[in-house]
Amino acid sequence: MDNAFIVMVIGRILQGIGASGAFPIVLPLVGDIFKDDEEASTTLGIIETSNTVGKVLSPILGAALAALVWFIPFYSIPVFSAISLLMVLFLVKDKGGKEDQTRLKEYMTSAKDVLKEHGKWLLAVFAIGAILMFILFGFLFYLSSILEEKYDYEGIWKGMLLAIPLLALSIASFVSGRKIKDNLTVMKWVTFIGIILAGASVAVIPFMDHPVYLLSIFFVCGVGIGMSLPCLDALITESLEKSVRGVITSLYTAMRFIGVASGPPVIAVLMRGNVIWLASLLLLCALAAGILGYRNINP
Repeated sequence: MDNAFIVMVIGRILQGIGASGAFPIVLPLVGDIFKDDEEASTTLGIIETSNTVGKVLSPILGAALAALVWFIPFYSIPVFSAISLLMVLFLVKDKGGKEDQTRLKEYMTSAKDVLKEHGKWLLAVFAIGAILMFILFGFLFYLSSILEEKYDYEGIWKGMLLAIPLLALSIASFVSGRKIKDNLTVMKWVTFIGIILAGASVAVIPFMDHPVYLLSIFFVCGVGIGMSLPCLDALITESLEKSVRGVITSLYTAMRFIGVASGPPVIAVLMRGNVIWLASLLLLCALAAGILGYRNINP
């Protein structure tokens, strides 16, 4: 049993390495393919929507496959990976542009210059991305634990319940990506409003732990975060030169992954005490993100 657990952990580490290498490429790729800023913003909204749809479907599909044979979910991952690989090979076309001969040292120097010039708002975007992912996955872990431990929702049923607020996040991302177009000022204020919604929802967590109540406020939280994510993506891809966009989006993605990874364990520790501490931490994080967005993002 111990060996099986170790193998699973190693597998998850390999998955993380693979995802960390693939996802940062998506944002600069969109900026390169779509020269029109409005099309790029819409596409970024679709990407965030697709990203969240995966979060919606994975627990439901995983539970359904495990109900057939317990080890099938493990074999489904290589199948989905192979499908993704084939789609990249045959659907993402190389336009045959001039090969970039910039050396690594020159590239990093350019990135350093960009951070020096735009560091104030870029660091704010990095921090906001990490905070929103921390709130999302922290709240998701808390809600999942309550549904299973206190109300006995497991497997497919728990996945379907969690899919409701996550679906709201997906729809909000799609609509936000279409509406912000190429207006950087609108992006700032949509991000700020989204953070306010997320903060307001986590602030009222202690009032009740009924499943319908928690799902409702997580619904609002999902809408707020879903509004913000395409705006943060677009602020980077539409404000920076192509030559340095890759390294900046890699840093941004790394910060988001830090939020994803730190949310569940921190919330797990806080769940041992009074839920007020949990809600207070998430609220403080939302307040910090709101202040950063309001003061430091100045298109």
